[in-house]
Amino acid sequence: MSSTAMIINVINTGGTISCVGDPLAPMSAQEFAQACQTILDPIISQRFPDLQLVYVTDLVFPESPTGTLDSTNLQPTDWCLMAQYILQHYAECDGWIVLHGTDTMGFTGTALPFLLSSFSAKGVGTAVLSKPVILTGSQVPMFYEAAASDAPLILNYNTDAFQNFCGAAAAVQTGIPEVCIYFDAKLLRGNRSIKTDANHFDAFSSPNFPALGLNGMALELNTAVVLPPPVSPSVSLDDPAVRERALGLVEHVTANINRFPVMQFNAFPAWYNSAAPGAALIGSLLNACIAQDIKGLVLESYGAGNFPSGNPSQPSEGAIYQALASANAQGVVIVDCTQVLRGVVNDSAYAAGSWLAEVGALGALDMTPVTALAKLMLLLTLAEHPDNAWTPAQVKQLLQLNLLGEVLQVSRLDSRVNPVLLPGQTLGALDGSATLVNDPVLGPQLRNSSGQLLWSASADLPSQQMPGRLTVNNDGTLVFQGRNGTTLWSAPCGGPDGHPSMLVVDGSAKDGSLSLSVLDYVTGTSCALYVQGGVLTA
Repeated sequence: MSSTAMIINVINTGGTISCVGDPLAPMSAQEFAQACQTILDPIISQRFPDLQLVYVTDLVFPESPTGTLDSTNLQPTDWCLMAQYILQHYAECDGWIVLHGTDTMGFTGTALPFLLSSFSAKGVGTAVLSKPVILTGSQVPMFYEAAASDAPLILNYNTDAFQNFCGAAAAVQTGIPEVCIYFDAKLLRGNRSIKTDANHFDAFSSPNFPALGLNGMALELNTAVVLPPPVSPSVSLDDPAVRERALGLVEHVTANINRFPVMQFNAFPAWYNSAAPGAALIGSLLNACIAQDIKGLVLESYGAGNFPSGNPSQPSEGAIYQALASANAQGVVIVDCTQVLRGVVNDSAYAAGSWLAEVGALGALDMTPVTALAKLMLLLTLAEHPDNAWTPAQVKQLLQLNLLGEVLQVSRLDSRVNPVLLPGQTLGALDGSATLVNDPVLGPQLRNSSGQLLWSASADLPSQQMPGRLTVNNDGTLVFQGRNGTTLWSAPCGGPDGHPSMLVVDGSAKDGSLSLSVLDYVTGTSCALYVQGGVLTA
């Protein structure tokens, strides 16, 4: 092995990939590691001679006598075990392959990035992943063991396990600073992935986000959609102090996450009686769930976010409305997702969903219900940590913000990911009370939901240079350029000492907290362009 070898740690949590026999039974981490070293490593080294695979055998799940665990039985505290191990051994390797059962891989793919990262109340990363963590598994076991014989293990016939393992080995060497799922020649963002097929090798999909990479003769990354690395060394997990803080947060989650249960609740056709207050099967089921002291509720609504109220004519009189209103009053965080695989939640599009805002339901945009559950559970748990001390309102805002690529970004323009607002495009307050539009004729304008002008970049833009584009640069400058590249307007932000930044529409025009500002990633300071109740900046 070359002295410049790339070291990759392989964690085997369990699942089909490491089962063997008839009927299938899990191998221990030690047995699987030995088989991989004998059978797989020589093949992997043909393609990657400078890759050193180190098989982890001392991560044990206490629920299982073998130490590995079918993903069906994984608990939230098991997410923490994985994250804790990765953080404790972070400096020892260049990346991670996590072998995992397929049933709950999507949940782990969401939980791990949030456990391996931390954020300020504004959603700016304070601990950021700098190395790849690639989850993979299989529909068919990796190895075959002949019945009633002493024959050694051999590679299974027609197994997807071998191809997925090889693909994960290729993906981890890209250095992509994300938690991903590799399956059937596709590299997917973990918090965008769901299992969509139980019987074919193409088991995972990312319905609302493109693949990060495709593997044919070689792995090709879609670099335009890959998350950027840490903005500075001071927030990178390569820094021991940053890792120590992250570990402290994971330890807090381990000790407290079971106190913050979140459940998914599917909309389905069920009886209700509009004439009899309190009479609806779904309402009764919701009340029973809330009585179990759940802290969050992820609704899997119909279509664009429609959920039955129990009274089509007067939703507020319906038993389902009243059950959700009661939950909201008790502090339960309600998230409106859709059970449809592809699309964006817009619960105001139909009267059948518009009432959800009245009971406090938060629109999840294109976030999957799997992601909403894991993200909400972790945010609720982390809110109690002294380093965070987030208010309920801050938890709700963080849930709706795009923190790690898990949801459509609607309120921010990010110099590192999506820096340009093209003509006709918009940013908006999370509650829909205000919109910043790059008007093709008038340029950037902030208006409330009634259409009232709150702020404009300039009242006198030359028509011959329109339409233009609004760009937030990596030095924090905000610039509006005309069609030929001429700067028509710039904000007094950033400059020679500036850093990567975000243009942020924050707060709400409804309660007077609306603001438009440029937020510096590194310093955490804001350059205000508009503050509701203040002086219009032009």
